[in-house]
Amino acid sequence: MRSLSCVALLILLLYVIAPSLEAHDTIKILIPEDPSGVLHVEESQGLKGKVIELPFEKYIEGVVAAEVGKEWDIEALKAQAVISRSYAVYYKEINSGKGYHLTSTVLHQLYKGENTDPWIALAVNETEGEILTYEGKPIEAFYHSTCGGRTELPEEVWGKSYPYLKSVICVDESSPYYSWKRRFSFKEIEGALRIKGIKDISISSLTSTGRVKTLKIIIEDLDAPIEVKAVELRRLLGYRELPSTLFTIDVAHGEVTFIGQGYGHGVGLSQWKAVEMSKEGKDYREILEYFYPGTMLKKRH
Repeated sequence: MRSLSCVALLILLLYVIAPSLEAHDTIKILIPEDPSGVLHVEESQGLKGKVIELPFEKYIEGVVAAEVGKEWDIEALKAQAVISRSYAVYYKEINSGKGYHLTSTVLHQLYKGENTDPWIALAVNETEGEILTYEGKPIEAFYHSTCGGRTELPEEVWGKSYPYLKSVICVDESSPYYSWKRRFSFKEIEGALRIKGIKDISISSLTSTGRVKTLKIIIEDLDAPIEVKAVELRRLLGYRELPSTLFTIDVAHGEVTFIGQGYGHGVGLSQWKAVEMSKEGKDYREILEYFYPGTMLKKRH
């Protein structure tokens, strides 16, 4: 087993011999006053908070530290480093003329401060500058915690398709969110949707991968039921409270029980599947190839 002191020494040596990034290679991150309120891209406009400017690779270390679990295998950490870097490069380019490039929220990527884990520092250093590209351009490298059996298509979530984001089989049973159950009263759902008088709720349509697309809600004094998008219901109830849209429901006695799998939007890399693949002996390149078919790993300019 590798000792922490040996790893720390190796990192120190790598930093000494590796060429450092230029001083101007930084990224601007908005730290909102209320990060829980940032749920849509349009809601990021006019946010109150402070903008911090960080050395780019140090920012990547901080993102990986905020996004991963404890004691991840090094190859899973490397995969996370590459997709976090790819995502940051993508947004740094498209937001180059704005006051900040990304927020430190679930809208973009979590950032909770400087990394202190030497294994994460090692993973970031060993993949320094590497990003995923498609047709020579950095990709929007979406990722999530747990897919629950199969990844989702981006067009089913955001109405936009990407040639490098396909639905793939993805059984990540080691995740604590592989299966879950949540219960809400009609009153709680009414409060989230800002409606009154719910009489019944049912699933009305599924996405092509089997996740819930829309739900039908019957309301007192309305002749026709209303239809609610599952992604919108999840947003309003809370992403942690309703972990994914891969669920069935059971309605009884004024309550709805959601029996589901997965955590997150389901698009792109499943972090828990990446951990499982690394334990099976896959390296980070193989993990990335599986979740982002057709992409190429390149050094950023």
